[in-house]
Amino acid sequence: MENTKKELIEAAREVRTRAYAPYSKFKVGAALRTKNGKIYTGCNVESASYGLTVCAERVAIWKAVSEGEKEFTEIAVVADTQELTPPCGVCRQIIWEFCGDVPVIFANLKGNSEVVTMKELLPRAFDTKFLK
Repeated sequence: MENTKKELIEAAREVRTRAYAPYSKFKVGAALRTKNGKIYTGCNVESASYGLTVCAERVAIWKAVSEGEKEFTEIAVVADTQELTPPCGVCRQIIWEFCGDVPVIFANLKGNSEVVTMKELLPRAFDTKFLK
């Protein structure tokens, strides 16, 4: 498990370098593992119209879904911060919807990391069971 966690963190760390963040300078990378072990990555992409900015977690999920993936086992998020940075509220909703209660790994460039579950990040989540 520890090696797979490190592999996911490294993939997120690498893609973070490609983030387009000219306004905030806050670069984030995410790596998502599928049930069959494939890793999809994403970085944040900002827009001058700030509301159109897309977070790294959503980019990774949408890339995977666009390639036909539907089952995910874990996601890692890497940012260059002292305090480990969790996904924003919008990303928490998207992670829940597409991944369910997966482990979420927060990591920084200093080598610190923490693993939490999506249920911890988004208790009483809204999902399709409410749409019936």
